[in-house]
Amino acid sequence: MTARRVARVLIDSPLPQLDRLFDYEIPDDLASAAVPGVRVRVPLRSAGRVVDGYLVEIGDPDASDRPLSELDAVVSPVPVLTAGLYALARRAADRAAGSASDILRLAIPRRMVRAEKAWLAAEAPARPEVTEESLAWAREVLSAYPGLAEAVDAGERLAVDAPPSPAQLPDGTPVGSWAVFLAAAAVQTLGSGRSAIVAMPDHRDRAQLEAALAAHVPADALVRDDAKRSGPERYAAFLRTLAAVPCTVIGNRSAVYAPVSELGLVALWDDGDPLLAEPLSPGVHARDAALLRQELDGGALIFAGHTRTTDVERLVAVGWVRDLPAARRRSPRVVLSATREGESRGARVPSSAFATAREALESGPVLVQVARPGYAPVLVCAQCRHPARCAHCGGPLHAARPGAVPACSWCGRAATRWACTECSGTLLRMASSGSERTADELGRAFPGTRVIVADGDHPVPQVEARPTLVVATRGAEPPAVGGYRAVILLDGDRMLMAEDLRIGESCLRWWSNAAALAAPGAPVHLVGVGGAVARALATWTHAGYARAELADRAPLRMPPTVRVAAVDGARAAVDAALMELRRSVPELDAEAVLGPLPRNDAMRALVRFDYGLGPRVAESLRASVVAAAVKARRPAKGRPAGPANTLRVRVDVPDLDL
Repeated sequence: MTARRVARVLIDSPLPQLDRLFDYEIPDDLASAAVPGVRVRVPLRSAGRVVDGYLVEIGDPDASDRPLSELDAVVSPVPVLTAGLYALARRAADRAAGSASDILRLAIPRRMVRAEKAWLAAEAPARPEVTEESLAWAREVLSAYPGLAEAVDAGERLAVDAPPSPAQLPDGTPVGSWAVFLAAAAVQTLGSGRSAIVAMPDHRDRAQLEAALAAHVPADALVRDDAKRSGPERYAAFLRTLAAVPCTVIGNRSAVYAPVSELGLVALWDDGDPLLAEPLSPGVHARDAALLRQELDGGALIFAGHTRTTDVERLVAVGWVRDLPAARRRSPRVVLSATREGESRGARVPSSAFATAREALESGPVLVQVARPGYAPVLVCAQCRHPARCAHCGGPLHAARPGAVPACSWCGRAATRWACTECSGTLLRMASSGSERTADELGRAFPGTRVIVADGDHPVPQVEARPTLVVATRGAEPPAVGGYRAVILLDGDRMLMAEDLRIGESCLRWWSNAAALAAPGAPVHLVGVGGAVARALATWTHAGYARAELADRAPLRMPPTVRVAAVDGARAAVDAALMELRRSVPELDAEAVLGPLPRNDAMRALVRFDYGLGPRVAESLRASVVAAAVKARRPAKGRPAGPANTLRVRVDVPDLDL
């Protein structure tokens, strides 16, 4: 019998039971086109239809008589799935008890035929050249961190506190010093003939880094991986990363999967930002994907930020990541601003911060950070102070502008005849001030001063170096030319009230990122906040705060001192998964499982486990997901099929939320 050529295919399907390689015979007419990495279409006998997939590898010739279906078609001649990308997707999925196809759906953009044809018709990109002037500039910037350049060349894993100050490019564009620092690391890496990947939370950060790189990296070697770009642009950028010459990739969380050649650096900016946490299954955080990428492909790994997350500090503590300090410690001038004697304890802006703003406005812009956008994001009953809720869905009511009819923040319905459910009162009172109301109040307090609102609905790219009050929500603060002459951080006490295990970390990150926009020596007022978080900001000892947080969480077995998996689904499926987990991993202690308890018409249990048990826990939970899915699709005789997914698993949830 003649041996058959066998293609091993990963099917692009959300069904967990299909997360493995399937063997297909390669017909003679597809022999030349069927190469590893191409998109293919294959028959799925169990479903009686043709599905998409990736040809992962060519198996050994098969001379047996086992029945094999044939490949139906090769969709594209471009091998978009490299061996390294598949290995990374497989490792990331196994660690998160998920499917490799879900990872690849995030890493590989949809095929765009015109962009692909243009790429195939174009000449192969030339090897990029970095000028000696750019290399000298990079070495000078990196010299602020002794040993950093050598550590990047040696492929080390590093935690770096970025310089907390504004910078200005030769063309006058204001950027953060962190962007200049990461640009220098990428330029040095590209100059050594290797690729660099820099992932960051959003497009505002990407724009700053792109501006810092523009003068030093050739345009054809700078690749943007941005979800806001059109489909053809994203696919064309992805095809560029497949070239056999190095490049520099900058983008959001999916950029860590870019299949570049000769990887020399993966850098992650501000890993505590929730935008770097992948919301789609299997929910692999960009930080974890970067760690896996560095372990598989080598090269250096840099975690940079104005603050230190407990996740990175844990890696430093166990010796997996090295803390590399700057030669000279720099920090903003933080003032813990409180109300003075004779002032109302409820005063939103104390006299000291007010006086600072008035003085600073004589020479330049002033930044005021607030917690929420809008005019009055929270309304309460004027009589009993009970939160005002929507009569239809129970959502909170807010006012879009002065005198406007209150509306629900959830369903959008207008509350024209609202009555309090506690006291039957009909009058409302504003319980908090949003960015627009704060702008109105400060505009009256500083007549004749220009006031700008910067939030999600009003993005502001940058601010000129003239007297301006900028009222911005956390994370939407625009850089100012020359830096802000003063920064006032309001609503800190309300931010800390959020029911979140990591709210202290989050607040410290929000405040620190805003403080880093201040001009050198400019005052930064933190209003109405004390305690460990305020001291960490005032002394700029973020790593110490992260260490203290880890020490507090360790006895309670809270993340990230341990890993936590959430198991959701029908009661029978959850119970079966927990029973199998106990059998497969007997080392789990008696208090490892919390629940199950009712949650959103289902049951939820949390599993806490040490990092060393991670592979076995993930394997057991993944097997339970597959078993539950197979059982749901194969009902007992005479019974209708149940829901396709009766069990869901999410590994590395950020907190203990039952």
